[in-house]
Amino acid sequence: MSRFPRVEFMLSVAAPAQFPPDSGVEVAFAGRSNAGKSSAINALCERKALARTSKTPGRTQLLNYFQVEPGERLVDLPGYGFADVRADERRKWAPLIDALRERESLRALFLIVDSRRGIRDEDVALVEWAQPERRAVHVLLAKCDKLNRAEQSKLMRESRAILGDAASAQLFSAHDGQGVREAQNALLAAFGRHGAAGA
Repeated sequence: MSRFPRVEFMLSVAAPAQFPPDSGVEVAFAGRSNAGKSSAINALCERKALARTSKTPGRTQLLNYFQVEPGERLVDLPGYGFADVRADERRKWAPLIDALRERESLRALFLIVDSRRGIRDEDVALVEWAQPERRAVHVLLAKCDKLNRAEQSKLMRESRAILGDAASAQLFSAHDGQGVREAQNALLAAFGRHGAAGA
């Protein structure tokens, strides 16, 4: 049985005025383009196509909301790097991302990083954006099935050295299921369902 049986698409947001009411708990998912963010969401929610694994061109400024349970929402952010975005698009994006950060309901950030690339400066910038003193930040080192055991161990050491106390990190693979249950537990904890974490 799925641990998130009622999850469903809720709405797409292109401007702050379109946000749902600022109540309940929201968990944002962010990651560089092609890091495996959509695959991670699908694996965590045990759905094959909840989040689209290929974005429609020209829709990069939308935030996609999914309702997990009443009062519990996932927020799927567009893939980045920001350096590749045109200045006019970045100006449109800034008010939306800034407004999301100010929401009281935003309680946690899941950051998806391609294990083969490791944590980069733009990933660290997202951790800082989330204001980890207010919110939990959990990093999924995705596509870890592409690395051998020694490479995985080295990646974990390097990631913990970079993140320090600002975020937790784990190995993750949507392809072979490694780390999926651990990540589900972290997501349940972010929603405040600590009693369900070991279910």
